[in-house]
Amino acid sequence: MNPFNESPRPIDKTLQNWQQLYPKPYNKREVDPYTKCRIILMNGTEFEANWFSHQLARHTCNNELRRDIALTREIEKQQQLKISLLKPKDESILEHTIGYEQLAVDLTAELAKREIDCSVKTALDFALLEDFDHLYRYANLLEMEQGVYAEWLVGRYTEIMPGRPTISHHRYPKDNVRSCINAKTSDVQTVLNTMIITGAEQQTMNYYMNVTNFAKSDLGRRLYQEIALVEEEHVTHYESLMDGNATWLEMLLWHEYCECYLYWSCYVTETDGYIKNLWEENLSFEISHLHRAVDLLKKYENKDWQEVIPCGDFPAPISLHENIDYVRKILDDTVQFTTDRDNYVKIKDLPSDADFFKFQNITNPNVDIVPSHNVIQTEIARRGMDYRYQTAPNPIEQLRDRRVDNTSVGRKPNATSSSSFYCN
Repeated sequence: MNPFNESPRPIDKTLQNWQQLYPKPYNKREVDPYTKCRIILMNGTEFEANWFSHQLARHTCNNELRRDIALTREIEKQQQLKISLLKPKDESILEHTIGYEQLAVDLTAELAKREIDCSVKTALDFALLEDFDHLYRYANLLEMEQGVYAEWLVGRYTEIMPGRPTISHHRYPKDNVRSCINAKTSDVQTVLNTMIITGAEQQTMNYYMNVTNFAKSDLGRRLYQEIALVEEEHVTHYESLMDGNATWLEMLLWHEYCECYLYWSCYVTETDGYIKNLWEENLSFEISHLHRAVDLLKKYENKDWQEVIPCGDFPAPISLHENIDYVRKILDDTVQFTTDRDNYVKIKDLPSDADFFKFQNITNPNVDIVPSHNVIQTEIARRGMDYRYQTAPNPIEQLRDRRVDNTSVGRKPNATSSSSFYCN
């Protein structure tokens, strides 16, 4: 599909009334896990589009332009709220969190498997292991506090076991910045991947930051607090990949194109008929927004859309599915890596005075105060072992013992061995 070739409806015709804006929530006991993931993904995608538009409005004094994007922005916010309300009232914050982390794991794996830019693929693979571990930590808290097994929430499509332990995710902020791509010379899938993953991780960060104080226990509040700050690292990590040299209106075009691509992907892969219709409706809205962005680019920068996106044909749709073998391989190959400015390095190759170790000593001076560790220790003390769903033993031998939480892997030299990242 090429959305530039589609006939747009008038933007005013996409405004909705209160009745239209309140959808029928899914049934949490019947919904497919990946339908929930798509809802979370598009919630975050709409937030990213809306927030980008606000930032654009704050960086121009041209009121004609600001009025144009204000109209589109209102509709983007209506779309986001409607998607957000697909979540039912009886789904707890923790249950919904499992969906966030399943999306983080399987979306990241899907993007990484098709990424041809080695630096972008490495960035995806690196953070993949951290979201994978977050799923394990939240799943243990869920079982402990609500007696719910997260394996049923993820449909057993995604394993639940330790990845790179969360304690080791805390890096000196300067080490989270990557090198940006050039959107004009990169493959369209690469540009889309950097935007998709940034929006998804930003939504996760926002969700955790907003619900931390709603958690029902101090242990839960502390876990959300810790992982929210890791997600801040991930947003920094991913957003720095995006083309920072593109103009505001070039990026507006990319944002609308990305939204069209994702709604189209959701539409062609959705299994729920009611929600499939919602994706189709939103795709038609976004095609209108895209064509308006084309007009604005031409009006204010005298550029045709082909100067920004040479071919408007979509890549293959994003499809969410199980990635167990892929995640296991990345875990086996790269768990013992961290970052050092622009580089990914093994812990054993860092100098003893590296910023990573300094920041670890500030954040984690004593492992007994680290929330992600305490969740697992508390669960082990309560039931004799941690909670997991795995199809085979963990590929990292040091992470197989279910009666102790490892705090050395990914954090201390020679805690285990890793080989290297690989490119497609």
